[in-house]
Amino acid sequence: MAILKIARMGHPVLLRRCDPVADPGAPEIRRLVADMMETMEDAPGVGLAAPQVYVPLRLFVFRVPDGRREADPEDTPLDNSVLINPEVELLTDDRVLRWEGCLSIPGLRAAVPRAPRIRYRGFDLEGRAVERIVSGFHAGVVQHEYDHLDGILYPMRMTDFRLFGFAEELARAASGERP
Repeated sequence: MAILKIARMGHPVLLRRCDPVADPGAPEIRRLVADMMETMEDAPGVGLAAPQVYVPLRLFVFRVPDGRREADPEDTPLDNSVLINPEVELLTDDRVLRWEGCLSIPGLRAAVPRAPRIRYRGFDLEGRAVERIVSGFHAGVVQHEYDHLDGILYPMRMTDFRLFGFAEELARAASGERP
């Protein structure tokens, strides 16, 4: 396994619609997923899409740590997982602001409107169908990573740029600390 270089905002691979994965169980896909998992853990992050490592394919890896989930029973924790050729269905017209960061936009965070509850479908490395209805943090992570597969970065979803800034400055402001 290897730690992969992460594309940063401005690279064209992050702005294109990705191609479907022809064979989820192919050795090169298994190797890519293993390397992406290692890269996500090393970063550290909770999700990483293939275009973020310069591979324009429709797959992402993600996890939902128990400590990050919310009280909602559909906000289920999940160990390192892969979703290949995913589809996401928003289950409500409602949107909630969720604070997000991105490994391709290091050091910045923003409040992004996301559907609070979604259904996602796709395949695992064995070609088995995966389908879940989730909410909260879990739903936010999946929507964020899915956006990468369509060339969408979270600032493109923002509605209030006053809620966008360097993570360190936002934390300082929230705590009332002065520079």
